Amino acid sequence: MRSSEWREVKLGEAAIEIIDGDRGKNYPNGSDFSNKGYCLFLNAKNVTSAGFAFDETQFITKEKDELLRKGKLIRKDIVMTTRGTVGNVAYYKHDIPYEYMRINSGMVILRCDESKIYPKYGYWLLKSPIIQDQILAIRTGSAQPQLPISIMRNLEFLLPSIKEQKAIADTLSCLDDKIELNNKINKTLEEVAQAIFKSWFVDFEPFKDGEFEDSELGRIPKGWRVGTLGDIASITMGQSPKGSSYNENNDGTVFYQGRTDFGKRFPTIRLYTTEAKRMAHRGDILLSVRAPVGDINVAIEDCCIGRGLASLRSKNECNSYLLYQLINLKDGFNVYNGEGTVFGSINKDTLNDIRVIIPPNDIIQKFQNSYGRFDVMFENNSIQIRTLTAIRDSLLPELMSGKIRVPIEEVE
Repeated sequence: MRSSEWREVKLGEAAIEIIDGDRGKNYPNGSDFSNKGYCLFLNAKNVTSAGFAFDETQFITKEKDELLRKGKLIRKDIVMTTRGTVGNVAYYKHDIPYEYMRINSGMVILRCDESKIYPKYGYWLLKSPIIQDQILAIRTGSAQPQLPISIMRNLEFLLPSIKEQKAIADTLSCLDDKIELNNKINKTLEEVAQAIFKSWFVDFEPFKDGEFEDSELGRIPKGWRVGTLGDIASITMGQSPKGSSYNENNDGTVFYQGRTDFGKRFPTIRLYTTEAKRMAHRGDILLSVRAPVGDINVAIEDCCIGRGLASLRSKNECNSYLLYQLINLKDGFNVYNGEGTVFGSINKDTLNDIRVIIPPNDIIQKFQNSYGRFDVMFENNSIQIRTLTAIRDSLLPELMSGKIRVPIEEVE
């Protein structure tokens, strides 16, 4: 049962200031942005459903920043998107590496009075279904959904004591921190493995003291050869089952239609099929073969693949070597996505015939034995991420509604 300390409030009545971005004459345009600079100017891609993402960034100068009146973040601020993709939330915590950040005109800043609203609690509250379901129901504009500040102020929720807010937020953040740590470890594992693959099989650094000879793909170590992708991989092209066989009820076989199901390395289960046709096996590399060509994931379970995918399996049980070989071919796959192509695609014959440099099998095995364990660690971390994410997401609405209580005796 909820404590009497929990009270019903509206966002506009809570101790949360809603700050709009600058929309005046000094609002930056295309010529004001650069790849490096003094202040990170957030764009829609930087505030995602998973928080901040900084894969694509744009900056403004100190001089331009000083001309803007509103919309500058301070640490512990919360950012919410209010136009287009509405309701994405991010938290400006202390370890974000940008000291100066501003929101664009499609966002707002929510700044908590820390004596009444614990900022991390405010962040989790805004991410919770309690708020997100209200946003979904009331956002305006069908072509370009919007969430005006006047409507935001009417969002309703239950607010516990500041002490309980901290307990709830710290519980959720503990899970989130572990998820983030695993993601960082996986990023490092993949970067190291790719760098070693490049060193061995692109730059030939461990073999430079040996003899080299000419080939159609340039100078290669003596004893290596130029062959085809089909020489090192068995390729299965996907075939979509009947649409009537699709379901979301765990009935039948996991089914991946195409790259829309892809995640950071492993696909996200969305559909099942009772009429599995072409199968990929656990550990096979999944390659998108239709619009766009060349995106890569790995099958984490046996699965049915649709016509947008191909599965590739190493002929000598060296799937880690094959994975990084395919990643190395990414630029070549982009040819099939170039301008003038109505619908990018690649067929099995073309895949089989892609020219690759093939080292002796003992060198491939050495790479697999030495660095294949990185991919095992990556998979184990990814499974743990899925488990922790499921626990966090199921706890979130229960904690925010007071249906599950967190012990607060030890919270200072």
